[in-house]
Amino acid sequence: MSTRNEPPKFSDPMAEREAQSYEFPVPSREAVTAYLATQDEPVPLRQLLTDLGVSGERDVESFGRRLRAMERDGQLLKNRRGRYGLVQRMDLIKGRVIGHADGFGFLARDEVNDDLFIPPREMRKAMHGDCVMARVANVDAKGRGECLIVEVLERGQTHLVGQYREEHGVGFVAPDDRRIRHEVMVAREGLSATPGQIVVCEILDYPTLRTPPVGRIVEVLGERNAPGMEIAVAIRKYGLPHTFPEAVEAEIAPLGPTVEPAAYARREDLRDVPLVTIDGEDARDFDDAVFCARDGTGWRLVVAIADVSYYVKSGTALDTEALARGNSVYFPKNVIPMLPEILSNGLCSLNPDVERLCVACEIHVDAKGKLGRYRFFEAVMRSQARLTYNEVAAILAGDREARHARAARIPEIEALYALYQALHAARLRRGAVDFELPETRIVFDAQRKIERIEPLVRNEAHKIIEECMLAANVCAADYLIANEAPALFRVHAGPNAQKIKDLRTILFETGRTLKGGDKPKAKDYAALLADLPEGPEGRLLQTLLLRSLSQAVYSDEDIGHFALGYEHYTHFTSPIRRYPDLVVHRAIKQVLSGDRRPGTPGSMKALGEHCSFTERRADEATRDVVRYLKTEYMSDKVGQEFDAVVSGVMAFGLFVELAEIFVDGLVHVSSLGHDYYHFDPARHRMTGERTGQRYSLGDAVRVRLLRVDLDEGKLDFELVESEGPAAHKPRRARSKRRRRRRE
Repeated sequence: MSTRNEPPKFSDPMAEREAQSYEFPVPSREAVTAYLATQDEPVPLRQLLTDLGVSGERDVESFGRRLRAMERDGQLLKNRRGRYGLVQRMDLIKGRVIGHADGFGFLARDEVNDDLFIPPREMRKAMHGDCVMARVANVDAKGRGECLIVEVLERGQTHLVGQYREEHGVGFVAPDDRRIRHEVMVAREGLSATPGQIVVCEILDYPTLRTPPVGRIVEVLGERNAPGMEIAVAIRKYGLPHTFPEAVEAEIAPLGPTVEPAAYARREDLRDVPLVTIDGEDARDFDDAVFCARDGTGWRLVVAIADVSYYVKSGTALDTEALARGNSVYFPKNVIPMLPEILSNGLCSLNPDVERLCVACEIHVDAKGKLGRYRFFEAVMRSQARLTYNEVAAILAGDREARHARAARIPEIEALYALYQALHAARLRRGAVDFELPETRIVFDAQRKIERIEPLVRNEAHKIIEECMLAANVCAADYLIANEAPALFRVHAGPNAQKIKDLRTILFETGRTLKGGDKPKAKDYAALLADLPEGPEGRLLQTLLLRSLSQAVYSDEDIGHFALGYEHYTHFTSPIRRYPDLVVHRAIKQVLSGDRRPGTPGSMKALGEHCSFTERRADEATRDVVRYLKTEYMSDKVGQEFDAVVSGVMAFGLFVELAEIFVDGLVHVSSLGHDYYHFDPARHRMTGERTGQRYSLGDAVRVRLLRVDLDEGKLDFELVESEGPAAHKPRRARSKRRRRRRE
């Protein structure tokens, strides 16, 4: 390598910027890219060092790190001869591997919607989650091609959780994540395990075209059917941080159970305002309290949110850990909090009859539910009562016992309900998309075995709090924009053209249409939702409508929220359990103080991407746990019959959802009856060749449970009888519109 002080043969166009940013600058990415663009072929490292004037051990090492970073980012590729070249000149593309349980995969590319197919042979070189460089080959007449993996830039997996087994004296770990089809050969070093146990293994050698991955066992979790094992597996499978580092414990050690009076300084005093919390019976952290009173023909609403930012300072170990977690993760009867318990259930929780610090938003709402003037301020408060959703619903329904028990709170509750009605009417006029999809609650016995699965019922109290939180979130977004404060927004883009086309194809089969042309608006979705029937068919169509929409994410770009019908929207109301809300609180408090320095380190764009990732990670982990628990619940019900609805139609059979408990399973095509069945992908329909029997989305069927596979989390059913295609039944009378809002 070059160690001589030779003048560079290629000047750096960003030399001044690099000199200002680094004490010991090296050639910029732009310089490397521009230089390689002048070369006719990839060049060796020695030539790069010489021509860009890099010399000395310190600079050579720094420049090497820059080259590796450019490789990870897909700008450069180092070939097998050790030469560097530009990716765009090699006809290569960068993407993230998404594995499939059947052995193939897809290459997901940033800012490109269409994923590329990776055949099973190529998937032997990589694993789910790997960042790779690939070349497109075998392009068909429609322009679709297969990906050939050229280089793995970054590994997505360092540890795997799975079931240990032995074969001919050799140990293997079968990953719990079915998107990873490689079994890991276990090295002799590491912990020992018994076949059938769930273990965590560290990957020592990654797979190649001809060799499997090799790893060592670093943790033995125990037997598969042990209570709570499904959560332990999900935690490790998704890499969820679940223990607080010693540095965090040291930071929170001085905290006591009460707020010190010195913290009240320069805060407004809301201790005499009858603020109350309204949450579920099993809630333990209360981050929002509300108060409402008549204000002329309208209302004055105060939404007080726990001032988490007072305790979680930017750049501390506590802040670093909260950022890594991104959000709390809620499992059935278990939670991984974003913040330690002394904060999440103590100092930051708006418990009744104790002083707490808060950031409050006072909003004036007119008789038609339109938000008027508002203000944000720091305050100290004292919750007057901890109410539950069921209590408030009973009071509103006129329950004498409930009204007597909470007589002092009735005026505020009735004012809140009147306000809700006005805000809800404004939502209908706005045309917000309002889904009313069922949710379930898993009830355990004393041994943590599932006793039953029951539907969750949302009452008027849930909707009151939702509308209050929406109002505060809208005001927070408006406040940040008006003051040009950098912050995270909660954004939701409209549906893309292909999803709309697919949705309309399905709707056509049911005799329904989605208006709005190529770019339907939220009000078009809302109008269709209002026309859906109750029951299984309506639930299924709501699910299809929901799937046609993009996923809401966090972003530094304020593009509005399609489903809610808002031009500006953010998350302000849950800083105990969501890091983006903490970021918004910091931004608001900085505006209030006149301090315009960044309150959170790093790029807001990167922060939004990270928080969106942790949210998806939590959702996937929770779904895995619920799926396993529901499968376990069905394990002793083999042979029993159930009412179900067809929720999916594929070439290999029908997916069905059981009524009431909302458990999914498969009726294989071979279990449909004595006929040859043909799949129509355009109409999502299966038709018998001889009998003409058809099965379509939304059909009501009767099924019998044949098999339960706990390891795969799958249920297999056979068809007992069918009530026939829903599309050919007499149309039911329109039901009263039921609505549900999802943030």
